[in-house]
Amino acid sequence: MQNSAKSFGRALAVLAALTLALPAAAQTTLRIGTVLAPNDPMGQGLDKFAKEVAEATNGEVEVEIFHNSQLGDTTEMLDQARAGANVGTVTDVARLSSFVPSLAIMSAPFLFETYEDADKFALSDEYLAWGEELKEKAGIAMLASNWYQGARHALTQKPAITPADLAGVRMRTIGAPVWIETIRAMGAEPTPMPWGEVYSALQLGTLDAAEAQPTAIWGAKLYEVIKHVNKTGHIQLVTALVVGADTWDQISPENQKIVRDLAVENGRYASGLTIELGEKALEDVAASGVEVHEVDLAPFKEAVAPVYGMLDLEKEKAIVENVLGR
Repeated sequence: MQNSAKSFGRALAVLAALTLALPAAAQTTLRIGTVLAPNDPMGQGLDKFAKEVAEATNGEVEVEIFHNSQLGDTTEMLDQARAGANVGTVTDVARLSSFVPSLAIMSAPFLFETYEDADKFALSDEYLAWGEELKEKAGIAMLASNWYQGARHALTQKPAITPADLAGVRMRTIGAPVWIETIRAMGAEPTPMPWGEVYSALQLGTLDAAEAQPTAIWGAKLYEVIKHVNKTGHIQLVTALVVGADTWDQISPENQKIVRDLAVENGRYASGLTIELGEKALEDVAASGVEVHEVDLAPFKEAVAPVYGMLDLEKEKAIVENVLGR
C-alpha cells in the first residue's frame, strides 16, 4: 500500500512538472488610441472591437482603448508605432501616403459617392497590396480601412457658398498633401494642426475656419466656436485601424485572421453609427444656433479637379473607378 501511495505521489509530481513545462498560450495586448471621444462612433466601434477580440481569441489577444488623445495626436501615435512601440490608432489613410503614395487616393476629393463604395475598395486586392507595402516600408500593419467617419464640411465664421468665399480664410486641415492641396484648391489657406488644438484656435482667432465631419463637430463642441457649417462634403473621411508591425507579428496567424475579420466587421458597425448619428449631429448643431448651408458642389468639384494631376494620383483614380465598375 505504501509503495502504491509513493508511486501515485511520484506520478502526480511528474504530471505537475510536465504541466508547468508546457508553453502557455501567448498573450498579446494591442494598445489603440484615438483623438475622438468615447461616444463618437469610432470610439463605440473600438470598444466593441476590443470586447469581441478578447472573446474570440479566448484572451490570447487583448485590446486596450485610449480615447481623447490619451496616447497623443494621431501623427504622434503613428510615429510611436513606427518606432516599435505597442501603439495603434484609427487614422486618415492619407497620413500614410508619405510611405506609400498611392494610399492618398482614399482621401482624394469627391471620389467616393457612398460608404459602400469605400468599403468595397478598401477590401480590393489592389488596396490590400498597398497595405502590405506599408507594413514593409513603414512598420505599420493595417487591420481594416473601412472605418468611415463621415463627409467633411467647411466650418466658418461667415457663409462659404462658393470657393471665392474662402479666399484668405485660414482653415485647419489634416497635414497630408492631398488634404492640404484640396483645401488650397477650394480657396482657403490650409493650416495643419493637431485636432485637440482646434477648439482653442478657433476660439482665440488663430484659425478662421476648420473642416470636420458632423459627429466630430458635435463631439468636439465646435458649434460653440463657429457660426456656419457649409455642406461641401469635399472629402469622405475613410479611416484605417492600424497597429505597430512589431506587436502585430507577435500574434499567431490564426488570431491575426480573427482580429482582422473583427476589425472589418466593427468598421462597418462604427460606420453605420456614423451615418445614423451624422444627421442627428447636424440637427443638434443647427439647434445650437449655427447656420447649416446647402452648397452647390459643382464649383468646388471644378476647383479641386487639378489636385489629382498635381499629386500624380490619376492612375490610382482609374484603379478605384475600375474596382467600382464605373
